[in-house]
This record gives sequence, C-alpha cells and structure tokens, in this order.
Amino acid sequence: MRSGIIAKKLGMTRVFTDGGDHVPCTVLSLEGCQVVAHRTKEKNGYTAVQVGAGRAKVKNVSKAERGRFAVANVEPKMKLAEFRVTDDRVLPVGAEITADHFAVGQYVDVTGVTLGKGFAGPMKRWNFGGLRATHGVSVSHRSHGSTGGRQDPGKTFKNKKMAGHMGAETVTTQNLKVVRTDVERGLILVEGSVPGFAGGWIAVRDAVKKPAHKDTPVPGKFKAPAAAAEATESKGE
Repeated sequence: MRSGIIAKKLGMTRVFTDGGDHVPCTVLSLEGCQVVAHRTKEKNGYTAVQVGAGRAKVKNVSKAERGRFAVANVEPKMKLAEFRVTDDRVLPVGAEITADHFAVGQYVDVTGVTLGKGFAGPMKRWNFGGLRATHGVSVSHRSHGSTGGRQDPGKTFKNKKMAGHMGAETVTTQNLKVVRTDVERGLILVEGSVPGFAGGWIAVRDAVKKPAHKDTPVPGKFKAPAAAAEATESKGE
C-alpha cells in the first residue's frame, strides 16, 4: 500500500490517441505536495504518512501548526490528509511527491467533495418520476407524494427519500485510468470526470479494486528533502 497525493482540480480537456479517438480527461495539478509527518504503530497504533499541499498564509496558521511545519522543515500547507501505508513504503518527511508517482496506464481512486446543489426536490435529488400531469393533480406535479400510511405504519420511516440538501458530499470515483503525466509542470491527466469543482482539492490513491501496475514506482517518486540533499552534497565534497 503506497501513499496517495493531494492535487488541485484544474478542469477538463481531451487527449487524442494515435488512432484519432479523443479521450476526455481531468487535469490535476500537484502544488507543493510534501510529506509533513509520520504516523507509527509504536506511537499512534497504525502506519501512515501525512501529506500537505498548497501554500497557506502564515497569519492564517495557528502557532501550534506552525511549529509542526517547522519541525518537518516545510512551509505551511493549505490542505492536509493522511494515507495509510505499509511499513516498507513510508516516504521521508519533507519529500516532495512528483507527478510520475503514478504510472501511465494505471488505475487510481479519486476522492473529492461534490458540487453543492442546495435544497433540491425529489425529482432532481432521487430521480423520482413525479405526479401525473392532469386528472386531479394541481400545483404538486414535482412533489414526492405520500410519505407514509395512516394507522399502519402510522409514521414516516427513517431514510425516506424526500426533498432536502443535495451535493457537498465526499465522494470517491474508482478505477480512473492515468492517461498522461507531466513532471515539469506537475500535472496528472486522468480519464473521465472527478468529483469537485475547478480549484478544489482532491485526494488520489492507487485503485483498491485493480491489481498493481507493473510500472508503478515503489515506494513512490519524489524529490529528496532539502536537508537530505544538502547532506548528500556535503558528503560528496
């Protein structure tokens, strides 16, 4: 189990194949995606890496959070998330994950918050058919009709599909294929649409219902932390 990433959804485009077919793709951008902290079995009871992305203004970060980022020697991050990993696939603190962390052709699961629709009726929210257009129905053509019986059951059951708040939910879209990666610009193109709005943060991880891709790097592709890179250069001198 490898670490996932936090990316920003930029929007959709399309890529043409050699045969002339076009593939609709969503463009994901990696903006300073770094490992901020570790979670260990000895201290926390499980093994995971905490990943941060984006750049947060220092004035908007609490003093305690600034201290945690200072210990990791990374700048304050706008978005944080944890990814469970196996003991042999823990990335070092401060490592910046690059776009080739995912191989072209592999499948990924994408998690994001869907667009909020506000208060929606049952036809839009649950795909109800609505009431008849005539024969006594007036003013309530798009209503959901009866919500329960009279004496039996004498109540409305829980989880009854009715009008209410729609959208703004955390949703995972599974088995999306990675079409292309651009390491220099930090872009990942995945086939199809992903939940969320343009500019929103989403989490990308290896697909759980697909076998591991043969070209997937283990434990992952990343740039070494600045402190480690400086130590390596000093040893070389």
